[in-house]
Formats: sequence, structure tokens, C-alpha cells
Amino acid sequence: MVSAEAETGMEIPQMRWPDKIDTTRQELRALNALIPDTARAFGGLGKAVKEGGTLEFKVKEFVALGIAVATKCEPCIALHMEALIRTGATREEVGDVLAMSIQMGGGPAMMYAAKALACYDELAEKG
Repeated sequence: MVSAEAETGMEIPQMRWPDKIDTTRQELRALNALIPDTARAFGGLGKAVKEGGTLEFKVKEFVALGIAVATKCEPCIALHMEALIRTGATREEVGDVLAMSIQMGGGPAMMYAAKALACYDELAEKG
């Protein structure tokens, strides 16, 4: 299979991570409007797991990032990275999580770990 870039000779612009976050939130709002009961239930689950338990929120977000990378979920990577930056996560801490994700997910996780690092760098620079 030939990439669109190779086929046309034109570089395909990549969406910036803040734009991906905005698009994801818009898509989720539309989905939530369609299935409000499911959305509320899922939101309640998210609140329960983030507020309860013994692990700090930052640690839970590291776990979520690792799973997002291993399962190749770009929107998940973006949203959890945004949360991690708000907690003050360092590039080195994120690197440790990405290394574990690669160990668990192999080559495909390596590709998404690179995307996750680019996401961190762009969002951290944005401030």
C-alpha cells in the first residue's frame, strides 16, 4: 500500500495536538447528546476511578497514558497527556511510561509512543 504522500508527492499536514483535543471534545459532545444515559454512566465511572482508591491522580493518568499507547488510541493519548501536563508531569516521567508501554505493546506501541512524546512536547510548549 502506498501512502497518500508518496502517491501524490505532496506532504499531508498533520493535525496539531491541541486541535486533536478540540476535535475529540466536539465529537464526544455529539456522541453524548445522542446517548446521554450511556455518557452519564461512563462519566460516573471516570469520576469514581479518578477520585477513589489509593493512587494519586497523576499516577492514574500515567496508567491511562500507558494503556492509550498500547491500544493505539490517539484521542486518548491527547486527553491523558493534557491531564498529565496539568499535574506537572515531566518529560522524563512520561518517557518511563512510554518505555513500559513499548515493553507491553511491542512495535505498534513504539510508533504510538513516538506520537505520545510529540504530543507531550507540543502541549508542554503551549503551556
